[in-house]
Amino acid sequence: MMKQKTLKGSFSLFGKGLHTGLSITVTFNPAPENTGYKIQRIDLEGEPIIDAVAENVVDTQRGTVLAKGDIRVSTVEHGMAALYALGIDNCLIQVNGPEFPILDGSSKNYVEKIQEIGTVEQNAPKDYYVIRHKMEIKDDKTGSCITILPDDDFSITAMCSFDSKFISSQFATLDNMDKFVSDIAAARTFVFVRDIEPLLSANLIKGGDMDNAIVIYERQLEQDKLDKLADLLGVPRLDATKLGYIQHKPLVWDNECTRHKLLDIIGDMALIGKPIKGRIVATRPGHTVNNKFARLMRKEIRKHEVQAPFYDPNEPPVMDVNRIRELLPHRYPMQLVDKVISIGPNSIVGLKNITSNEPFFTGHFPEEPVMPGVLQIEAMAQCGGLLVLNTLEEPERWSTYFMKIDDVKFRQKVVPGDTLLFKVDLLAPVRHGVSSMKGYMFVGDTIVSEATFTAQIVKNK
Repeated sequence: MMKQKTLKGSFSLFGKGLHTGLSITVTFNPAPENTGYKIQRIDLEGEPIIDAVAENVVDTQRGTVLAKGDIRVSTVEHGMAALYALGIDNCLIQVNGPEFPILDGSSKNYVEKIQEIGTVEQNAPKDYYVIRHKMEIKDDKTGSCITILPDDDFSITAMCSFDSKFISSQFATLDNMDKFVSDIAAARTFVFVRDIEPLLSANLIKGGDMDNAIVIYERQLEQDKLDKLADLLGVPRLDATKLGYIQHKPLVWDNECTRHKLLDIIGDMALIGKPIKGRIVATRPGHTVNNKFARLMRKEIRKHEVQAPFYDPNEPPVMDVNRIRELLPHRYPMQLVDKVISIGPNSIVGLKNITSNEPFFTGHFPEEPVMPGVLQIEAMAQCGGLLVLNTLEEPERWSTYFMKIDDVKFRQKVVPGDTLLFKVDLLAPVRHGVSSMKGYMFVGDTIVSEATFTAQIVKNK
């Protein structure tokens, strides 16, 4: 089972803020499991903390801006992309200003520091959200679209189209997050000269220079206007007749601009709150549509906070009905687990097919057959008993008995034709023959019942 990760220690990066031009230090610190990403403004009284989640995004025009009340932190996406791509689940980020430093305009510096400091596994399991069906969000005004499809891992394809002969159409793909460091992290942000002048005039970028962005000059300006712009940026004056890329550093890749768009998607997906298993296809992505998609995913996760296990009926069971009969004393009509499809040291997934021939439907209820709730709990408990017995030597010589049942919830009726999936997790190691477990029962993707129960393991007479 994959475990959550955090940093082994703290590290800091220093640089200018793109929008303010202020000297800013950002420090990344370890955080306890199940904390997620949090950003703390240590330059303000009370050192307020902002949860780095999609609902707290308040602006996406010039990068991703998070806020709590009047407290804002901008240009967070490059740092968030590095955390997410390197598998870090929990981190406290302290910043002494209203934005992260722009650094070189990519995630490279963050990645290098994370690799230098290292990561450490935590006790909690990594809580993936597995995409089970296609989801999509579109922006008809811009033509932007983000689609996510089921996949065994997390991967992204970005396709961009720009009104420029230099980068008219490009695409970039990241099939494996292990390649983020080598293929994506160093991709810098980019800007068109035509967009810089109004930003400078509005005093919206004070810390940008030719070292932290790809600057594209693709529409000829009058020489005096270009000279004025060069003076404002503090760079040598250029020949207004020569179009093209005018940054100091050469392109790392021919499609570096679209690779940076892919980097931004990863940074904005970090705000979903869980690592994802699915394939994203993004057409003309940008922070606005990225954030809309992240919010959509947050709503989807809340609806399925505990996901149903994946069931492939073509796969042979881990335990068939005959093995279950060897371990459990239950017989017809009280054997309520048909097979076990997966089992580990702390978790088990079992299955029961509900038919109209179940004996309890005769009286519960003849005109509206419904599986009794108490039998749903019994079925989960039998599955949990198989989990505990599987850890013992000579499991056939032991039995499990209820001691306590808590937090029982019934959410939906169980009726003939339903296929029940049980997922039972140990809440703590078995001690002194006593085991505590949490059980869920699903029909399709929906939880129909759940309970916490304690059982005692007793040797058979």
